[in-house]
Amino acid sequence: MEGLVEFLLKYRPSAFARGSLAFAPPIPVWMIWLLVAAIAAFGVLQYARSAESLGRRDRVILGVLRFVAVAALGFSLARPVLVIAESVTQRNIVAVLIDDSRSMRIADVGGQPRSQAVSRLVGAADSSLLKALSPRYQTRVFRVSSSGRVNDPAALSYDGTRTRLLTSMLRVQDELAGAPLAGIVVLSDGADNSTTSGSGTGLTEQMLTLRSRGVPVYAVGIGSPRFERDVEIARIDAPRSVLKNSTVLLTVVVVQRGLGGTRLPVVVEDSGRIVGSASVLMPKDGEAVQVRVRVPATETGARLLRVHVPVQAGEMVKENNERRTLLVVRDRREKILYLEGEPRFELSFARRAVDGDPNIQLVALLRSAKDKFLRLGVDDSLELSTGFPTTREELFAYRGVVLGSVEASFFTADQLRMLSDFVSERGGGLLFLGGRSAYTEGGYAGTPLSDAFPFELGLGNPDTLAHEIKAEPTPLGTLHPALQIGANDSVMAATWDTLPPLTTVNTLLRTKPGATVLLNGQMADGRSTRPLLAVQRFGRGRVLGMAAQDTWLWQMHATIAVSDSTHETLWRQMLRWLVSEVPDRVEVAVPEESGPGEAVQVQAMVSDKAFLRSNGASVTGEVAGPTGPGSRMAFDWMVDHDGEYTASFVPDKSGVHEVMLRSVAKGDTTSSRAGYVRVAEPADEHFGAELRSSLLRQVASETGGGYYTPETAANIARDIVYSPSGSTIVKQNDLWDMPLVLILLLVALGGEWVLRRRRGLA
Repeated sequence: MEGLVEFLLKYRPSAFARGSLAFAPPIPVWMIWLLVAAIAAFGVLQYARSAESLGRRDRVILGVLRFVAVAALGFSLARPVLVIAESVTQRNIVAVLIDDSRSMRIADVGGQPRSQAVSRLVGAADSSLLKALSPRYQTRVFRVSSSGRVNDPAALSYDGTRTRLLTSMLRVQDELAGAPLAGIVVLSDGADNSTTSGSGTGLTEQMLTLRSRGVPVYAVGIGSPRFERDVEIARIDAPRSVLKNSTVLLTVVVVQRGLGGTRLPVVVEDSGRIVGSASVLMPKDGEAVQVRVRVPATETGARLLRVHVPVQAGEMVKENNERRTLLVVRDRREKILYLEGEPRFELSFARRAVDGDPNIQLVALLRSAKDKFLRLGVDDSLELSTGFPTTREELFAYRGVVLGSVEASFFTADQLRMLSDFVSERGGGLLFLGGRSAYTEGGYAGTPLSDAFPFELGLGNPDTLAHEIKAEPTPLGTLHPALQIGANDSVMAATWDTLPPLTTVNTLLRTKPGATVLLNGQMADGRSTRPLLAVQRFGRGRVLGMAAQDTWLWQMHATIAVSDSTHETLWRQMLRWLVSEVPDRVEVAVPEESGPGEAVQVQAMVSDKAFLRSNGASVTGEVAGPTGPGSRMAFDWMVDHDGEYTASFVPDKSGVHEVMLRSVAKGDTTSSRAGYVRVAEPADEHFGAELRSSLLRQVASETGGGYYTPETAANIARDIVYSPSGSTIVKQNDLWDMPLVLILLLVALGGEWVLRRRRGLA
């Protein structure tokens, strides 16, 4: 199409996009218009005299043809010109940026690696693209993986582990600052797997910077936009840390090409040992499918899980069949406070459910009479001796809180506010249970704690009538860690079907917009449902809301076998999930992965006993590598963020590195839990490895350049002539002799003569 446009209009489309139309007539314009008007008037009079021999249709056609001929003649006489800036020969530089990442080794260009296509274009001084550019420009060749020029493009090894495409373009412009740069030619598969540049700016900010600098980018897309046969693990969703002996649900997203209808296994390994697997039927080509694999967390420490699909015959890329994820299994006793306002079975069965769990300590405070409490599971005689905690320090020592059937008036306003802060600021977990003194019926609407509830608190039920309600997990509920009560999906579905109904006395008709329903409750009429179990984030913490008042029926109902452990499993999973990510007073934040030799940024958040951010602390850190102790770090306080400190270290070996922090503030010494970072060669280059032309097209469009294929890349040398960047000169290129004008003139005059001859007028 571009060739046809160039033939008709004399110049390439890029010239018209850059230039502007003007006229430079050799005689005054009024004389040209007078001549055109005279010729047009003569034609009108001529056909008016022939009204008897010509029909109306013929007169219109002849008039149009005469008008086209006169217009073409007038256009040529006005001497149209294309005013455009053109690069001065041998006064400008063109930068050629080569993507030398590992994805360029993929053999999807006529069975050859993408790097071969690059070599044909710029592999040597006489390569096609460099040869086309050299008569008019000086060329400088750069590569994406590192700074500096490339003297011999043919010697590139294409071993870059990351593609920072936009960052590299800005770097090239910086290196050639002050030089007349006509444009940047980029040869790439369009991947940019860096979320941020080295300066901390994202892709959007980089795009704006490129556009503001006014240097056009001419992008050549290398590779196939669609593989014929390939399997890729696109994503793994997994928790970062769990308690020992929890059931971990991995959600694996698999994408394939050419294997639709094939059943493939998804295998999870830990240190070479298979710990979980599932098979899935591949959907239509290009569609993603989610696979759920349950893995037991039985060994403590940082577990590096390898999730993979066996390599299939004829696959284009084998490296994208596996991903690794770091799972931290912690063996520690989490302390949870359970407050119950009245003696009932729910408390005793909840304590029985977690009694054998070494990682859950359930401390119970049961109101047995007015101002009298029964304390169960306390560490010493002073714990909770005055009842429910009255200070932040006392309450925030717990990791989670369970509120049973206890009315809001039991608490003071400060205690309700503390409970809200316990979740939103401390990051603790809060579980609400149903009961006649809970939710709206307990008077919580309008209190400082009301925002934490995942349910809308409206008008209560003054009669507190009990309604039977049958639990039904929602699609999101089947995926939630708190509801993993079976070995697989089919076992879980069968278990939920056989569980007896519970009862509720709370009027909870809908959840809040930010909440997620995990269990729906089917009412006894079989037609209506209510939310039974919902979850929501509240500030830094998590909130679970259970509408039923008697989950113990799932242990003691007549239809439940004595050996059935569903009730125990559910309570353990709920409480474990509730406190699995509760922060400590000193928290360490590190990236999950980093490359060898890359600086790892470590962030520390330090709080006092009331979990108020602490400034002025002395924070130090120790790094233990795969083979033993490593470096030490001294942290600097981030002045603009209370209680936040930062440091970095550079790992010298691959493997999992452990980071431990120690904070000293006002004589109070606190240590953090271990943070873990996996150091390994990045594998992002092999994921989403098909040609991604969208980014290349966007960059070209935003900067005023163009997008090309390897077959049309030679046209860059002709289009870059009209680049406004660098050293340019403004020219007026004649358009009066365009072939299109001559064709219109010949067609109009020839058509008029033929029609006149047929009507006997010529």
